Amino acid sequence: MGTYLNPGNQNFREFVDTGRYVDKTMLIDLTNSRLSDPTFKFVCVSRPRRFGKSIASDMLAAYYSKGADSRDLFAPYKIAGTADFGKNLNKFNVVYIDLNAVCANWVSKEVKPESVIYYLNDIVREDFRAYFTDISLSAADSLADCILRAYSQKGETFIIIIDEYDVLLREQVSEKELEIYRAFLNSLFKSKDLKAAIPLAYLTGILPIMKDKVQSKLNTFRPYSMLYAGEFSEFVGFTSEEVESLCKKYGCDYDLCKSWYDGYRLGEFEVYNPEAVMEAMMTKDFRSYWSGTSTYAVVAEKISMNFGGIKEDVISMLAGKRVSLNAEMYDNTMSGFHSRDDVFAFLIHLGYLAYDAEERECYIPNREIHQEWQKAIRNNSDYEVTNSIIQDSKKLLEATESATLN
Repeated sequence: MGTYLNPGNQNFREFVDTGRYVDKTMLIDLTNSRLSDPTFKFVCVSRPRRFGKSIASDMLAAYYSKGADSRDLFAPYKIAGTADFGKNLNKFNVVYIDLNAVCANWVSKEVKPESVIYYLNDIVREDFRAYFTDISLSAADSLADCILRAYSQKGETFIIIIDEYDVLLREQVSEKELEIYRAFLNSLFKSKDLKAAIPLAYLTGILPIMKDKVQSKLNTFRPYSMLYAGEFSEFVGFTSEEVESLCKKYGCDYDLCKSWYDGYRLGEFEVYNPEAVMEAMMTKDFRSYWSGTSTYAVVAEKISMNFGGIKEDVISMLAGKRVSLNAEMYDNTMSGFHSRDDVFAFLIHLGYLAYDAEERECYIPNREIHQEWQKAIRNNSDYEVTNSIIQDSKKLLEATESATLN
């Protein structure tokens, strides 16, 4: 049982033991259905901060990893009643990488390799050496090399889980570092030699797979995001049914909870912010919990770009309106902003806007996010733009309310 190769189930067990876990184990049934399917086995499921990315990754690792014995852990949950539960339970080698944690550890080193990816290869290689003692690995072997040697010599296959896969992109590291990271991803997921050695890859982050240089190479991945989550929709956040059940359990007003944290719609599901809902359940205090883990600075920065139409559309959305959006052109990068559509698509991925895929419209989803928009606007360094937005949005909101009353 290693840190990165075949981890145990402690992280997931610790969260389950809090008594606050909402059963999302049928995500495992979905990933089980994709095992070794060449068309669907590589997935990238992106969602905003505070939407349970790490818990889902911990759960998948706890279920698949040979380094754990998780039958009792999953026995109370829905997945235990499925046909493939026992067939795949703790039967796979799992490589589980929390890239955000890896980056933090690399930064803290007094003497460190030139690239965080070189460091990642070094530490994962040590896990392989400890686990596969009969396989010879050199100091130059990458993760892809380790997997290839284990597969070619022993027939071992590997499920790869990467949490916060997009952290290097979001931190806007050097182009050289990004090129090294692209090469690392390509070596794992575009290699014909490794195709059969990886029955499942699950990447999660805030941004979908990039459409620029990486997308042309990593087109093997199926992207599921806040724009289109497909069959993963019910696992992105809490559903209405789950929130209603939580409100009954904790004695909270469901309609009030809905007004504060609902508003995201993915396919047939209304999706709530899980962390905010649980905070409200535990404290009995309905308010914005966004600022504790995120910042309105990113919104203010994007408003300051002031592409044609941004100001007017923000005013409309603050007044409860929806605005049309072509979200397909955004490159899923931190630098590819060329229009108001790019800006709004980016803010959808971050959770500051919601998206109606059928109507192709975006909007501010709920009271919590509305408060964050107000903070962002008030802290916009462009005073004239800020003041104009605030005043015009108030006028439009008053006019809307008056028209509704009449």
